[in-house]
Amino acid sequence: MREPSRFDRQSALSLAWCVVATMGALHFEARSQDTRVPEKATPPTRETPQQKPELDRSGRKRIGVASIYADEFAGRSMADGALMNPQGGNAASKTLPLGTTAKVTNLQTGASAVITIEDRGPYVKGRIVDLSASTAHKIGISKDEGLAKVEVVPITVPLSGGGVKSGEAARDAKQGKVVADSPGK
Repeated sequence: MREPSRFDRQSALSLAWCVVATMGALHFEARSQDTRVPEKATPPTRETPQQKPELDRSGRKRIGVASIYADEFAGRSMADGALMNPQGGNAASKTLPLGTTAKVTNLQTGASAVITIEDRGPYVKGRIVDLSASTAHKIGISKDEGLAKVEVVPITVPLSGGGVKSGEAARDAKQGKVVADSPGK
C-alpha cells in the first residue's frame, strides 16, 4: 500500500493558485507605483467652466502648462467681446482678470512673449493658459506638441474698482530686468 503524500492533488492546485494570485498582486502593485505615464497616453480631464471664477489679482507669477487655442475658436467671440485672432497676442486664463497683460515664458526654450488675457479657459485640468497660435509659435510650442510648461508673470492687472495694479513683471522691469519682446497684436 502506498503511503499518502503530504500534498494531494487539491492541495497542489490550491498552492498553485496562491502563487499565481500572489505574483499577479505583486505585478499590479509594481505597476500602480510607476507614476511615469506619458501625457498623450491619458486623455485630458475636462473641467466645467465656472460662471464666476475666483480671480487672482495678486500680480504674482505662476507656473503650469500652456496649450494652444484650437483652430475652431478662430474668429469666435472671447469673454471680453473681441474676436479670437490666431495671429494676435490674446490668451485665456481661468483666474487672471480679463485685460491682464503678462509675460509668458516657455521654461524649456526660454523664449517669451507678452499676452493679454481676453478669454476664459482652458478648461482642462492642469493647464493655466491657452495661447494664440502665433504666441505659441513665438515661444517655441509647436502644433504637434501642443503643450509646454510655462511661467506666466503679470505685468499689469486690472482691479475691480477700475484701477490697474503692477504685477511682478512690471516690478522686474523697474529694476532693470528685461520683461519680454513686444505684444503680438
